[in-house]
Amino acid sequence: MPILNVEMLAADPVEPITSAGHTQLGIAVLAGIAVIVVLITRFKVHAFLALTIGTLALGAVAGAPLDKAIASFTAGLGSTVAGVGVLIALGAILGKLLADSGGADQIVDTILAKAGGRAMPWAMVLIASVIGLPLFFEVGIVLLIPVVLMVAKRGGYSLMRIGVPALAGLSVMHGLIPPHPGPLVAIDAVKANLGVTLALGLVVAIPTVVIAGPLFSTYAARWVDVPVPERMISLRASEELEKRPGFGATIATVLLPVILMLAKALVDIVVDDPENMVQRVFDVVGSPLIALLAAVIVGMFTLGRAAGFAKGRLASTVETSLAPIAGILLIVGAGGGFKQTLIDSGVGQMILDISEDWSIPALVLAWLIAVAIRLATGSATVATISAAGLVAPLAADMSTTHAALLVLAIGAGSLFFSHVNDAGFWMVKEYFGMSVGQTIKSWSVMETIISVVAGAMVLLLSLVI
Repeated sequence: MPILNVEMLAADPVEPITSAGHTQLGIAVLAGIAVIVVLITRFKVHAFLALTIGTLALGAVAGAPLDKAIASFTAGLGSTVAGVGVLIALGAILGKLLADSGGADQIVDTILAKAGGRAMPWAMVLIASVIGLPLFFEVGIVLLIPVVLMVAKRGGYSLMRIGVPALAGLSVMHGLIPPHPGPLVAIDAVKANLGVTLALGLVVAIPTVVIAGPLFSTYAARWVDVPVPERMISLRASEELEKRPGFGATIATVLLPVILMLAKALVDIVVDDPENMVQRVFDVVGSPLIALLAAVIVGMFTLGRAAGFAKGRLASTVETSLAPIAGILLIVGAGGGFKQTLIDSGVGQMILDISEDWSIPALVLAWLIAVAIRLATGSATVATISAAGLVAPLAADMSTTHAALLVLAIGAGSLFFSHVNDAGFWMVKEYFGMSVGQTIKSWSVMETIISVVAGAMVLLLSLVI
């Protein structure tokens, strides 16, 4: 099982910081989100400040003591940065090494030569799906962003035409396919079979990622026309370098953390003994932090030194890679703070309470509950865990296949319409240099398509198996 995500910890039941009723909490959620959206879109306030002010507005309307609202916000900010901050930094260093050494150029040249024109979006979704299988969503983003930006820049493609398929591949893997934490916890909660869930998950994932990725990207490119953000990656011409790393060495460096984390997941499944020495070793070397750190260290030799970089040049590359992500870290952290305040205010529990009496099919109920918690908290993992806990009793009399489909229905619902309370929303917005409106038209709509198509596929499978 992958290393525990900080969002999983946030799902543990805690004493709400307010005694507000459901109506007041619902109004508070709408007020907090409205403040954030208005400050950013109307008054052009920086997203970090808008999220901070919106959190305070949420707490005030919900009747939470100011000190407790602040404590929830800072705790959420700290846990989010602790969970993804170092990964973003390591990914930025690896991306800068790829760009400055010419390694990214080498990948781009090879991809363009093999899959030009209309095949490029399909190539990107395949790469993202394979890489995203063992990775957390955030790790996949920081690994793929340099390649996405370079392909769009060098090939003259619309950023949406290349970026949306990559994001779709990562998101579908994150929400539906074990060994990601959400699906694994849901499998355990409803006592589903992991192998059956994985097999059915792939059946659901393939058409879902095709529709939400390459097909939807044609429309996203028309709706959102943004240039490649130069500030996010230094795009160097290969001709400026006397030499650059080979394609094999570059691919091996990029895939190193993927291989280490996949190896950890396989060992966890096969050995399944926390006291076993082999599993303990792989739990360490396959953790996202160690895997990415190893890739950075290896990259200094296979990328930097292979391009002729001296020690001073390597140090400069690392230093300049960190400056552009300062704003991203603050925004992502503030998004986590807003999410934690929602959870601590009792919003997630409110959704569970009001949905208990819904008289609808179990798969639809599971999807709807996950959708509601996702919209309220912004966390796909929290939505998956909370919904799985609520509908677990419904799986007692289900067949093996239908129990697996229940897990997939929850996962599909957990991806519905990512918006301003989702840290992933702000990561995508900042990495691609989009406005809030453009991010909604592309990323948020794509997530909704994934959720609806996957949910429909689950219902279809339930009728035939």
